[in-house]
Amino acid sequence: MDPTRQHDPRAWRATALLLFVVGLCACRGDKSPPAGESRPPAAATTAAAVVEAPGDTAIKAQPPTVPNAAEAKKHAGSKLKYYSEPLGVGAELDKVMVKQFQQDTGIEVTIIPRPKDATETYAVYQRLFQAQSGDVDVMMLDVIWPGAFAQNLVDLNEKLGEAAKQHIESIVRNNTVGGKLVAMPWFTDFGLLYYRTDLLGKYGYEKPPETWDELEQMAKKIQDGERASNPNFLGFVWQGKAYEGLTCNALEWIASHGGGAIIEDGKITVNNPGAQKALARAKGWVGSISSAGVTSYEEEDARNTFQGGNAAFMRNWPYAYAAGNADKSPIKGKFGAGPLPHEPGQKSSGTVGGWQLAVSKFSPNKDAAIEFVRYMTSPEAQKFRATAGSFIPTIPSVQQDPDVVKSLPFLANAKDIALVPRPSNSTGARYNEASIAFFQGVSQVLQGKEPKAVLGQVEQRLTRALR
Repeated sequence: MDPTRQHDPRAWRATALLLFVVGLCACRGDKSPPAGESRPPAAATTAAAVVEAPGDTAIKAQPPTVPNAAEAKKHAGSKLKYYSEPLGVGAELDKVMVKQFQQDTGIEVTIIPRPKDATETYAVYQRLFQAQSGDVDVMMLDVIWPGAFAQNLVDLNEKLGEAAKQHIESIVRNNTVGGKLVAMPWFTDFGLLYYRTDLLGKYGYEKPPETWDELEQMAKKIQDGERASNPNFLGFVWQGKAYEGLTCNALEWIASHGGGAIIEDGKITVNNPGAQKALARAKGWVGSISSAGVTSYEEEDARNTFQGGNAAFMRNWPYAYAAGNADKSPIKGKFGAGPLPHEPGQKSSGTVGGWQLAVSKFSPNKDAAIEFVRYMTSPEAQKFRATAGSFIPTIPSVQQDPDVVKSLPFLANAKDIALVPRPSNSTGARYNEASIAFFQGVSQVLQGKEPKAVLGQVEQRLTRALR
């Protein structure tokens, strides 16, 4: 792995500036997208029954036709396997876009939902590549993975290099390893705070919280009031399961407490007073303004609880905005989104996320797979996914499209977010090992252990990962 091809904080600052054009701001994980897992609490289960079916903002919109259909038809009859979004509006978008692609090109695409846990997805890809399996043609890659999997991926430069010039340069650089373009940018991401505007007004608040103390106070007051009629109501939901999503959440807590980015300039800095304070605070949420079951939550668990009307605040990725405003959503028009809270004197922080599309070197139908990636990452497809699913485009001209600007109003409130990259540039091919050490340690704190002792152990594990 070439670590210089992974997140460079300066590059991501440039990305952020580009994304602020015409009031837009961004910079994925993850919608990461993702220990033993306990069953989510009743509130999440009930909410899922309410909102899973109608998360169809995308289904009602017509996906774009394939711009390069004539060329792609040369591969009609080819059969592809696509490791896709597993749940939510992203999965619905994949279904309708795959149907359109098949109709226009004659190329058959079988959708295989990837594990909803990003850490498990990484392990699945590892196994497939180790076996040199042809059972995957096109796959989603977290923004931190291109370097780790580069040797197993097709160089897209010859056929998609010109198209890649439309995308944000820093993301293309991130996806270029050893001079080879191993993945095409698909969408970018960062963490947001979602809040119920109707409940803020009901309980006398004029604006969402700016500090963590304010969030805790507001969440407690609203939770206590709402439980009179809804015993399952929660103040704050987030991603607390021991997986990649917890790494993203915890990086935001720590950075917004002045605790840095856990690894900086190759030096491990995770065990510091700011980080200890941040994790101690999060531990206090469990069983208080968050349920004990939040330690099993992934993105969709949090979204279903919030969208079902069972939470005042939520940390999640931008995709949840379109889902929350679906026609049958109980909270349509009753919520907003903006920067996560911070400690006084610090900045709101959002972990950099985003996903790419890549083609396996072991695919028996590489040319057909490349045409599918061309379609899914095209300007037309990115506009469709932005307006129907609130996925942030990686093409600046699409970000500036009036329809996209209108569909992503929350970005205008996100101008002061400090973008926090995950430490893939410092850990190289051992990033996954480092992330596991970190989120397992954070999980231990959430389960009741003292932050200082746990972070000391995490520091030791990260030291081994960097050797």
